[in-house]
Amino acid sequence: MKKMILVGRSECGKTTLTQALKGEKIDYHKTQYINYHDVLIDTPGEYAENAALGRALALYAYEADVVGMLVSATEQYCLFPPCCTAQVNREVIGIITQIDHPDANVERAASWLELAGCELIFPVSSTTGEGIQDLIDYLAIDRKPQKFR
Repeated sequence: MKKMILVGRSECGKTTLTQALKGEKIDYHKTQYINYHDVLIDTPGEYAENAALGRALALYAYEADVVGMLVSATEQYCLFPPCCTAQVNREVIGIITQIDHPDANVERAASWLELAGCELIFPVSSTTGEGIQDLIDYLAIDRKPQKFR
């Protein structure tokens, strides 16, 4: 299984998604530091929100196969700038969280992730489980890197 680091602003659902992917009971708690969970790396939102701390995300991303950029379907703005995935030397996927929320705008969140450079986007709900299995199946695919001829 591919190892994934989760990045996104505070309260976008990184820790809740981690619990859902692990099949645990959803129990909110604030992530204070980088947490390793077998094939998941959960990061505090402040690391993505603060330029000085953001450098640490780049270092921790080296330990992952995939960078999961999270945007909540309820957010009013996107933390990620256009074309930012071009700076990452890992596979980057978009994950839209909280798609079951009454104020969710999944299309807007998807457009933000596409603008950031995500070609593959997974809409998920950690509370209902919608989309969680699709993400697990994707992470379970073992793809070998292409060699140059």
